[in-house]
Amino acid sequence: MSHQYAKIAFTESVRQVQKEQNSRAGYAGMDTGEDYNFLISQQESDFIGNRDSFYMASVSETDWPYVQHRGGPKGFLKVIDEKTLGFADYKGNRQYISTGNFRTNDKVSLILMDYANRRRLKIMGYISQVDEDDWENQASLEDNHYRARVERAFIIKITAFDWNCPQHITPRYSEAELSALIAPLEAKIKQLTEQENFQQHKAPNQTNEASLGNGELSLVIAGIRQLTPDIRAYELRSPTGEPLPVITAGSHIQVPIPRVNDNAINAEQKWRSYSISSNPNRTDCYEIAVKREKNGNGGSLAVHQHYEIGLTINCKAPQNFFPIKALQNNLFQKNQHVVLIAGGIGITPIKSMALGLLNHQKEYSNITFELHYAGRSEIDMAYADRLTRQLGDKLSLYPSEISGRMSLKNIMEQSNIKSHYYFCGPSSMLNELKQCANELGIDNENIHYEQFSIEQNNAAQACELTLTKSNVKIDVASDQTLLDAVLEAGVDIPFSCMSGECKSCVVEVPQSYVIQHFDNCLTEQERTSGKMCLCVSRPQTNELLINL
Repeated sequence: MSHQYAKIAFTESVRQVQKEQNSRAGYAGMDTGEDYNFLISQQESDFIGNRDSFYMASVSETDWPYVQHRGGPKGFLKVIDEKTLGFADYKGNRQYISTGNFRTNDKVSLILMDYANRRRLKIMGYISQVDEDDWENQASLEDNHYRARVERAFIIKITAFDWNCPQHITPRYSEAELSALIAPLEAKIKQLTEQENFQQHKAPNQTNEASLGNGELSLVIAGIRQLTPDIRAYELRSPTGEPLPVITAGSHIQVPIPRVNDNAINAEQKWRSYSISSNPNRTDCYEIAVKREKNGNGGSLAVHQHYEIGLTINCKAPQNFFPIKALQNNLFQKNQHVVLIAGGIGITPIKSMALGLLNHQKEYSNITFELHYAGRSEIDMAYADRLTRQLGDKLSLYPSEISGRMSLKNIMEQSNIKSHYYFCGPSSMLNELKQCANELGIDNENIHYEQFSIEQNNAAQACELTLTKSNVKIDVASDQTLLDAVLEAGVDIPFSCMSGECKSCVVEVPQSYVIQHFDNCLTEQERTSGKMCLCVSRPQTNELLINL
C-alpha cells in the first residue's frame, strides 16, 4: 500500500527531478509499506497540541497559492480524532483571502513549526467552514481564556502528513522556552552570588578549599558551558599555562568527585572517568562533558553542583583503552573505512575520534569515515551543532522524536563488510550492534566499543564481601559497585577506567561462585579461572569471597 503523502506530493515531474538529483532511491521506500499516513498517532497529536501557530496555504481561482499565518493560544489547533483537525479562526485584518479561496477550492496545506527543537510537520487535507448556526461545534473549538474575537471555525479532514527534516531550521525560542533554559543558569548565578557574599563576610580564620583530589595532574576549571538542559562541558587547563600531556582520540581522564553531605564538601572523594571530548591535537586544554543523571549514584550531581570556574582538581593522568587502531597502526594506507556510532552522552569519545580522523585527513588523502549520532531530540544532543559545522555530510543525526530509532542494520548494510565500527552508547544499542554484525558476517575484530555505564547492574542485589587476605567484611548496597565499596572501606586497590575496559581492578574469587561479568576486557578463559572486574561485575549470590 502506497504512502498517501508520497502519492500526492511525488508527482511524475517531482520523481523525475529526484532521479536527476540522485535522491529518488532514498524516497522509494515511501511508495510501499504499512504506513498509510493519514491517521495521526499520539506523537503527532502531542506535537499539534503544543503549537501556538501554523502556516496555511490555499489556492485561488487564478491558480495562485496564498500562504497565511494562523495564531492563537497553545493548542488552538485541536485534534478531534485521528483524521480530523479543527480550529477557531480569530479576527484579523479582514482581507478574507484564505476564507474566500476555500469556497472554490477546499484543498489546504499546513506547516507546523517547532523552532526550538528544529521540527516541522506538514499536513494536507480538505477544509470546510463550520456552519454559523452550528453553535455546539463552533464552541468546542473556541478557547475560553483567549481574549480574541472568533469570526468562524474550520474543520480539516486529513488526507496526508509527513515529518520534515531539521536542516536549515534556525532555532528560535518563546519566552516560556527561554525561561526553562535560563532557569538553571539563574539558579547557578544565585548560588555563586550567595557564596561570594559568604566569602566576603566569613571570619578571618576561615580558609577556602583551594583544590580537590590527590591525583598527579593538577588542572583548573577554566570554563563551563551548558550544552543541553542536562549536559555541561568543563574546560580544564594547566594552572601554570604549561602544555598538557599529549593524548590520542578516545582517551579518558579520572577526576575527583566530591563527597557531599548537607551541601558541604568533605575531604574524602570518589573518582569518576570521563572521556576527553576535545580535539586530541590540543595541548592547551581538555574538555569533558558530564550529563546530570537524576537517578545515578550522585557523581554527576556532585560535579554539576560543586565544579566551579577557578576550582583546581588534581586528576589522574589520561589513559586510552578505546583508541582508533587504524590511527595507531597507520592502517589507512589500506583504504580502511571507519564508521563511528554514538548514542546519547556516548558522543563524547566519538566526537574526539571524529576530530582525530579529520586531523589525519591532511596526511592521508584516502582516509574515509562517517559518524552516526542518535538522541532523543537535537536539543538533547550535545555537540550536534558543532559537529554539523565541522563534519558536514560525514555526519548523520537521528533525533528519535523526528526520525524514529536509528537503524544500525541499515547503516551496517550500506558500509563495506571490512569497515571498522567504533561505538559508544547504551547497552541496548550495543546488543543490537553485535547482533547485526553477526547477521551480516562482520568480523568481531572490526567491532570496537566503550560503555560509560553497565545497565545490567541496575537490578543488582546487595551483598556482603569478605576480603580473605585483609580479613575485612564489607556490606555493598544494591546501587553501589564492588570497587566503590572496597575503596570506601579504606582498602587500597589499583583501578583506572571504572567501566570494565582496563583490567586494573581484576581480582580472584573462588570458582564456585557464579559471577555476572559485565566487563569488556577479560577472556572467557580468565573468567572461568576465577577472575572478575570489581568495577562492573557482580556475584549472583548475596555474598562473595575475594582474594584481597
